[in-house]
Amino acid sequence: MAQIIFYARVSTADQTVEHQEAQARAAGFAIDQTFSDKGVSGVATKLAERPEGRRLFDKLRDGDTLVVRWIDRLGRNYEDVTETMQEFLRRGVTIKTVINGMVFNAHPANDMEKAVQNAMLGFMAAMASAQAEATKIAQRAGIDHAKATKDDIYRGRKPSFTRKQLEQLQDMAAAGTFTDTAIAAATGIKRTTVINVKQDMAKAEAALARWGM
Repeated sequence: MAQIIFYARVSTADQTVEHQEAQARAAGFAIDQTFSDKGVSGVATKLAERPEGRRLFDKLRDGDTLVVRWIDRLGRNYEDVTETMQEFLRRGVTIKTVINGMVFNAHPANDMEKAVQNAMLGFMAAMASAQAEATKIAQRAGIDHAKATKDDIYRGRKPSFTRKQLEQLQDMAAAGTFTDTAIAAATGIKRTTVINVKQDMAKAEAALARWGM
């Protein structure tokens, strides 16, 4: 019997599998089973090398649907994400995303649909890879800046957003199809703050680090 399986990767203490699964269910996915890797860097570790990722490869069968928050959860970079997704599609597994509601059909209706889907897969994987690299650089810059100023009594104004909200903002920005207004509505962050954060992710990361958030 075909199943809808949700996979989550959480790399920080502020992220929770429950939060991501709740978002997926709120988006209309009737999840049968959840696999999750905690404390695992998506930048450094391939899906097949993660404990639950390995189980996912063993579990998924023809006709199943794999749901992920966004396709960056399935690999470290462009090549890794595309190879993993193509492998699942060859197995007959349809892949759907919570963000943007993307559908990568394991059984396209015709060659034209397959070609369009492959092009979209490559484009989305490239965007996810670029955003992951930009986020990594911003986080590193933010941490370095926080360390350099850790002895300062003045930490600046406390951020009006949490780590969880910032990561949701980063995910939606990576999708490339959400307006600043839509991101603000989804994250609960003011639109002006969304614009400022997108312009300087490192500054946002540094502010969270200074305040221990």
